[in-house]
Amino acid sequence: MSATDRNLTAAHAEVKAEIARTDTKTALLLAFVGAVLAGSWTVARDLPLNLPAYIAGGIGLALLVAAAGLLLRSVRPNLSGRHGFPLWATLTAEEISDAVSSNLATDIAGLSRLAVAKYRCLRRAVDLIRAGGALLILAALLSAGGAL
Repeated sequence: MSATDRNLTAAHAEVKAEIARTDTKTALLLAFVGAVLAGSWTVARDLPLNLPAYIAGGIGLALLVAAAGLLLRSVRPNLSGRHGFPLWATLTAEEISDAVSSNLATDIAGLSRLAVAKYRCLRRAVDLIRAGGALLILAALLSAGGAL
C-alpha cells in the first residue's frame, strides 16, 4: 500500500468518525431538549404565569421545538444517494465492486460534505437551544418576580 493510499484510508476513517461523533452529540442533545420541554411544560402548567412570562416561555419553547427539528434533520437517513453515497441496495454485485474499487477520494469528499452539513445543523440547533433556554429562564424570572 502506498503512502497516498494510507493517507486516503486514514482520511476516510477520520471523516466517518466525525460523522459518528456528530450523531452521538445529536442524540444527547435530542434527549436534553426533550427533557427540558417536558420539564418546562410540567412546571409552567402548575404556575400562575403573567403575560410577559407566557410570551417569553412560549417563544423559548418554540425555539426548543425548532432545535429538535434541526437535530432530527441532522440524523435523518439520506436515501436519495447524494453526498457520494451509492445506494448499495440498488446496485448489482458488479456495480458494488466497481464502486468499492473506484477513487476513495470521491467518497471522502462526499462524506466530508455530509459531515459539514451535519455540523451545520448541530451548530444551529445548539444556538436555538441556548436562545430557548435563556427565554425560559427569563420567563421563570418574570413569573417569580411578578412583572406585569
